[in-house]
Amino acid sequence: MIDRVEIHNGDITKLALDAIVNAANEGLAPGGGVCGAIHRAAGPELAAACARIGHCPTGGARLTPGFALPARHVIHAVGPVWQGGTEGEREQLASAYLSSLDLAQRHGLKAIAFPAISTGIYGYPLKEATAVALDTVLQWLEKEAVPERVVFCVFGDAAERAYREALAKRA
Repeated sequence: MIDRVEIHNGDITKLALDAIVNAANEGLAPGGGVCGAIHRAAGPELAAACARIGHCPTGGARLTPGFALPARHVIHAVGPVWQGGTEGEREQLASAYLSSLDLAQRHGLKAIAFPAISTGIYGYPLKEATAVALDTVLQWLEKEAVPERVVFCVFGDAAERAYREALAKRA
């Protein structure tokens, strides 16, 4: 399964894949960080499409076209706000990844990229979030053929190191 996983340090909005995953909020509104960057790069049509959907619960995911992005689609995944780890955050974060993978599979999306969901303004500690992300995705890939390729698109050397070290432990 590890051979189907890549780590990329850079701008997720530049990736020409079947889908990129947006670290979204429950209202699917343009925000800051990765969410804001994706909305800016996709153009105003993305915000309009999200407004038509209206809402996505924490742990869920919704699919829209990619509009002006090189990616054909955007999967909007809502991760949890970190509250110390005692409020079901791990399960909610895993659910956001699983919901995204399920959408990718149902729509035949063979290559998708995830950001480090919930690690920005939602405050989820990077090391813990990385473990949830990798464990969830690798378990999915053990059983499922689609997506064929999963890219963890991180921003910055610390995040890249965290993902590479965590992936090496699972090899």
